[in-house]
Amino acid sequence: MNKSLFPSSLKTALLLASIVIILAGIKTASAVIVPFILSVFIAIICNPMLKILVNKRIPKGIAITLIISIVVLAGMWMANLVGKAVNDFSSQLPAYQQQLSQQFVGMSSQLEAYNIPVEINQLTEYFDPGAAMNVVTIIVGGFGGVMANLFLILLTVIFMMAEADSLPKKLHLALADPDMRMAQIDQFLTSVNQYLAIKTMVSIATGVIISIALWAIGLDYWVLWGVLAFLLNYIPNIGSIIAALPVVLLAIIQLGLGWAGGVVLLYLVVNVVMGNAVEPRFLGKQLGLSTLVIFLSLIFWGWLLGTVGMLLSVPLTMILKIGLESNSSSRWLAYLLGSETAETIETNEELIK
Repeated sequence: MNKSLFPSSLKTALLLASIVIILAGIKTASAVIVPFILSVFIAIICNPMLKILVNKRIPKGIAITLIISIVVLAGMWMANLVGKAVNDFSSQLPAYQQQLSQQFVGMSSQLEAYNIPVEINQLTEYFDPGAAMNVVTIIVGGFGGVMANLFLILLTVIFMMAEADSLPKKLHLALADPDMRMAQIDQFLTSVNQYLAIKTMVSIATGVIISIALWAIGLDYWVLWGVLAFLLNYIPNIGSIIAALPVVLLAIIQLGLGWAGGVVLLYLVVNVVMGNAVEPRFLGKQLGLSTLVIFLSLIFWGWLLGTVGMLLSVPLTMILKIGLESNSSSRWLAYLLGSETAETIETNEELIK
């Protein structure tokens, strides 16, 4: 055995053991950590608005109070509408299931005319609106369960926003060589703020467009589907599929197969435009994650932090990627997480140099 390899192997083993211990601690303390993470995200998202108000010479205390009031009122309004929609949908679920069965009877008879046998019971089991609504209830309910600590979250957000200006200075002073790391810290904080702010604006736009379009065609619970599209837009590719499933089923029941195809097209167009045109226009393609990393991050953060971890899986992984990119020694890990091609990596390296 080569003795020179032992110290390196020992360091690797200690690093892996430390990671396992840290993850176990985070999972055990998730009840405390999840509200804190939500507070950080809300504070980062609201920080650009705070800067705008302060630049207009509005006192910082009044600006923070105004922003928190808007967040609370918007949250209460959204929770009321979503809760009412979920309850109404649950009460009408038996009627929806019966209507869906009738739709499948007509569809199976048409398929049998083309010698394609279809079992009605199997279709009903696969396309159960109750199962789809359970997914929606778990997502919204899990998010609402964390928001039960609303007072603690808002209090933390207020303190974070009040000390947002001094945070970079504290990080600079906390390092052994602040002058050397100053540019990296500033770049990291700026990139995180930019990513979360733009991603949130794009998600809001996605939810609003979906809601208006569904309202225009007369689909029930259009506010609920807009909120679901807003939340799941933080999960690229996979999130849009999850958000569209219950809407398509309801469209089949309420409007028929033709309009259901239109709803599929609506979600496809909105997510393609927002994901492939709008976001890259403001964020840049270098901030992308590979599809495999998105799927694995969804599983990992969902296991670690629950429903909120699933909703914030991509932003959390994106922050990790931005942090790795800000340091030359860890930039190779960021490339593994990203979706860049070899040509893009070479271009980025030339720009960094």
